[in-house]
Amino acid sequence: MDTALDLHGPLTEDELRRLDAYWRAANYLTVGQIYLLDNPLLRRPLTTEDVKPRLLGHWGTSPGLNLLYAHLNRVIRARDLDAMFITGPGHGGPAIVANSWLEGTWSERYHGIDRDEAGMSRLFRQFSFPGGIPSHVAAEVPGSIHEGGELGYALSHAYGAAFDHPDLLVACVIGDGEAETGPLAGSWLSNVFLNPARDGAVLPILHLNGYKIASPTVLSRIPEQDLLDLMQGYGYQPYVVAGDDPARVHQLLAATLDRALDEIAAIQRRARSGGPVERPRWPMIIMRTPKGWTGPREVDGTPVEGTFRAHQVPLSEVRSNPAHLAALEDWLRSYRPEELFDATGGPVAHLLDQQPTGDRRMSANPVTNGGVVLRDLTLPDFRDYAVDVPRPGEPVAGATGVLGNWIRDVIAANPETFRLFGPDEVASNRLGAAFEVTDRTWVAQRVPGDDHLSPDGRVMEVLSEHLCQGWLEGYLLTGRHGVFTSYEAFIHIVDSMVNQHAKWLKVTRAIPWRQPLPSLNYLLSSHVWRQDHNGFSHQDPGFIDHVVNKKAEVVRVYLPADANTLLSTMDHCLRSRHYINVVVAGKQPAPNWLSMAEAIQHTRRGLGIWEWASTDAGAEPDVVLACSGDVPTLEALAAADLLRTHLPDLKVRLVNVVDLMRLQPPTEHPHGLPDKEFDTIFTADRPVIFAYHGYPWLIHRLTYRRTNHDNLHVRGYKEEGTTTTPFDMVMLNDLDRFHLVIDVIDRVPGLAARAAHLRQQMVDLRQECRDYTREHGEDDPRVSEWRWIRETDPSLRSGQ
Repeated sequence: MDTALDLHGPLTEDELRRLDAYWRAANYLTVGQIYLLDNPLLRRPLTTEDVKPRLLGHWGTSPGLNLLYAHLNRVIRARDLDAMFITGPGHGGPAIVANSWLEGTWSERYHGIDRDEAGMSRLFRQFSFPGGIPSHVAAEVPGSIHEGGELGYALSHAYGAAFDHPDLLVACVIGDGEAETGPLAGSWLSNVFLNPARDGAVLPILHLNGYKIASPTVLSRIPEQDLLDLMQGYGYQPYVVAGDDPARVHQLLAATLDRALDEIAAIQRRARSGGPVERPRWPMIIMRTPKGWTGPREVDGTPVEGTFRAHQVPLSEVRSNPAHLAALEDWLRSYRPEELFDATGGPVAHLLDQQPTGDRRMSANPVTNGGVVLRDLTLPDFRDYAVDVPRPGEPVAGATGVLGNWIRDVIAANPETFRLFGPDEVASNRLGAAFEVTDRTWVAQRVPGDDHLSPDGRVMEVLSEHLCQGWLEGYLLTGRHGVFTSYEAFIHIVDSMVNQHAKWLKVTRAIPWRQPLPSLNYLLSSHVWRQDHNGFSHQDPGFIDHVVNKKAEVVRVYLPADANTLLSTMDHCLRSRHYINVVVAGKQPAPNWLSMAEAIQHTRRGLGIWEWASTDAGAEPDVVLACSGDVPTLEALAAADLLRTHLPDLKVRLVNVVDLMRLQPPTEHPHGLPDKEFDTIFTADRPVIFAYHGYPWLIHRLTYRRTNHDNLHVRGYKEEGTTTTPFDMVMLNDLDRFHLVIDVIDRVPGLAARAAHLRQQMVDLRQECRDYTREHGEDDPRVSEWRWIRETDPSLRSGQ
């Protein structure tokens, strides 16, 4: 296998000198950020007062990142490339900050941190300092879309950024520690989904510096041939750049980058010539350089460079140990700053001459600030897809199946800016109408009998929630739109990824130059209450709880009760900006309750009284039956029907909640209801029986400050269930209509004595229904065939 190139390389002596000078400048600025408070250019001997009291940051990966950044700048200028840089070793924050300052972007974004000595001093001081910036490649860093605080997602973010960006090159550096994570291991196969005819290119660069925090990395210790075979098996053509002699590595890296970019250009030319699109063998680079390269070789007699000891701060006692202080000064002076910065402290001219200009700077590429290039979706009018609801409960239709027709037309209307993501569950979640206008993205082998596979497909399906999440995040962060559909129980797999994205959204809200992004939209179906052929493993509604832990200004949770409400909700979500929207909806046939006009009004309110299902007639109710979620709504309405039949004098108010955050006070969430309005709807002193889709304690958590919280009783999922019938599932968790009626009887003052016979009947009906399922394997027809058939005055219908 041809993995090496001519060591003399393509660089002239002058080019080599200039590249090395840029690298030294970036390394100097990196070290300065980790250590220095003052004296940034060593105009005088270094003193302990010049050094930060708390030394934070990561040196080990930084010189490799600086080397790659310098060389990518060379090829960007030479080839006029549209390129961005994703830093998988996210702890290398000071390196990317250094390059952003050298390119001038940092000074443009942060006034007062100019490219002069005073600006350099402020740059150093702000790094990992109170009131400053984090040590990672975070949202504050221009040119970044990738938070480095958690490893594993760099390559999936890179591919997400490249989709539908035909002229974009995404250089993605993958740390060898990060390469050990499951999400990153799965990400190599993203090239199966990259269409060279219409997408950009990803250049993976696996940086092997040998160590994690304290132990060696796996890929640095396996035989090199095994590593090359592994990359070839993933479909890449690997090229190795290795060494510790700067001049040799500069030449080899320059030649390797030129070859890789030539191959990428050839791949794209062939794919865009009009012939069939096939999966190419994309180039990738394996770079082996020492950890902490150009730093102290040893400290206190112990080797540092090239070992795990270089990972963070090689000299840790600079303020208390004179030998360490002297070593730090020697280290900084080894970069010869007097050759790199002029009398004002700015980069010398030959450093500036090497940089791309304007938007070609990787730190200033507009796609890395996705809101700048964002275009609104062309959305078909969701009202045109409405279910005709002549009266509540009719007809029966699956909500996501109805939505699928709208999603189909969203895809057709936005062929370059919208994709649907899901782990092999798009059809299962009843969104199969999408395949009437598109296919599943697939650039690998296709055989007769395959279903809707095409390089041009807009549906991204891979059996990895991590990949779907990473692709979608990269797609959104670079200014496009999408929906992630998944089984509710398994979306938990991306909990930690959601954490990071929520933090990104929260932080960027306070960064003036960061523009709002398209929202991250989840459509969760195959939910906890319908386990017709799945079991306990497929039951977990707790993703809602996880998301609600995030900052209120960036999270929204919606539980539409039927198809029309779902259509209205999803239209709102796709128009929204800078949120994480979680929508949970069933895919099985179910009653529809609201006309489209009513559904629109209801979703705007977020929650409201369904007057047609209530018997309080505008008076103070005896009890409030509240519900949130499609199955809980069905059970609450059935309970209301039973109460109307058997206790006609009981005044029942039925309240449906579609926007869960309305339950919180406005001091806790922007959607929260004011206390007076909340008390008007839920009352200040009457029992509230709440049928909820998920874990009951979340409702208590959201409402614990409300006046009437002591009278709130919540029914929801309590970790009971198996493969069973729909009604048996709700009975197992005490969410069924009969149990809700029992709750009303037990909690309305004075009702227990006069409704004792009804209570006993409800207990008996529960048992009869359970016996029926055990004997017949399906639900009792008295339950499965129940419909809301009561004629009501149309003027009492919600929204009229």
